[in-house]
Amino acid sequence: MTAEALDQENRAGERKWRRRSLWSLALLIPLALAVESYDSVKALLGDSDLFARRVVWGQSAHFGGSDWKLTDLRGAFGMSNLPPDSVPVLADFQVKVGDPDLQKLWLGCKVTLIDKDGRRWLPTSIVSLKTPDNVGNCISAIFSGAKSGDTLNLRETFLVPKEATKSIRPAVGVASERPRFLLFQLEKD
Repeated sequence: MTAEALDQENRAGERKWRRRSLWSLALLIPLALAVESYDSVKALLGDSDLFARRVVWGQSAHFGGSDWKLTDLRGAFGMSNLPPDSVPVLADFQVKVGDPDLQKLWLGCKVTLIDKDGRRWLPTSIVSLKTPDNVGNCISAIFSGAKSGDTLNLRETFLVPKEATKSIRPAVGVASERPRFLLFQLEKD
């Protein structure tokens, strides 16, 4: 074999390996990005309520090891010392405990109000209304020591703009079910 033929064969082999390397980069770069972003995506989905599971008013839904039912949603109009054009809203739930490990299943329990534009409100402590002794909130229920079969009465208080009261819907999210959450629909929906 001549030196020229050997040189040409080496160049052909080099081109083949260069092409293979470029094709492998096209596969390895997206794969490396996916591996590097996995933890970030997992954290994002684990901390966010993204996918609504709709529940009709008056019906219960099994969620976080218990059966959740919205029993009342009402505004507490006529209160003084509140920001202008704002209304306290009370959301009452009745929860029949299934799995009593609420500290695990309800970790990160979050009740929110969502309006038709997607705006969200969290419970507030600005408005203090007298609550019956047998009514707690989402966080206090976690540490209540409830047993399987117990019924918990929960109430969350919100402060929302008056114009949003026409379209708000209560939602419940817990860590064991995220990124899914319950979205309660009112009768007229």
